[in-house]
Amino acid sequence: MAPRAVGECVSEYSIRGATVADTAAINDIYNHYVRTSTATFDTEEMAFERRLEWFAEHTGLHPALVACDPVGAVVGWGSLSPWGSRCAYARSVEISIYVAPGAVGRGIGPELTQALLEQARRLGHHAIISQIVHDNDLSLAMASRAGFEHVGRLVQVGRKFDRWLDVILMEYLIHERG
Repeated sequence: MAPRAVGECVSEYSIRGATVADTAAINDIYNHYVRTSTATFDTEEMAFERRLEWFAEHTGLHPALVACDPVGAVVGWGSLSPWGSRCAYARSVEISIYVAPGAVGRGIGPELTQALLEQARRLGHHAIISQIVHDNDLSLAMASRAGFEHVGRLVQVGRKFDRWLDVILMEYLIHERG
């Protein structure tokens, strides 16, 4: 699938840069997954004030995008975040994608992924890393279809809903290895 430019129409959805006005919708979508799934290892909902801080950190080299329905409602979001804190990691980022529960299965996740890969390419990033819980078959398949490669498994590194969880590490390299 060819990457799409930010703002280009995605079937009946569009993808654009997130604005501060989107933070409540972004937070609502995220907190749904905190409460109901292992898609995030957060166990407590994110307060809106913390989401505003998160938004302030997602500019420049680490953008956040939203997918909107025809009336402008946010139905999904994705972001690129720093990977690690040491200087040598500067061109490696982590990708995150979340789709509103009522919009899952409509192609929004793959479209956000492609838009973020294009953003990463444009911003000069090299490695995009995705951490996906081992039993999230839909996200693992989506990442694989987008060109991410399975590069590792962290065994029982998370605990949520009274069970131990593994994390699958997947990676997408913008440029050739070397």
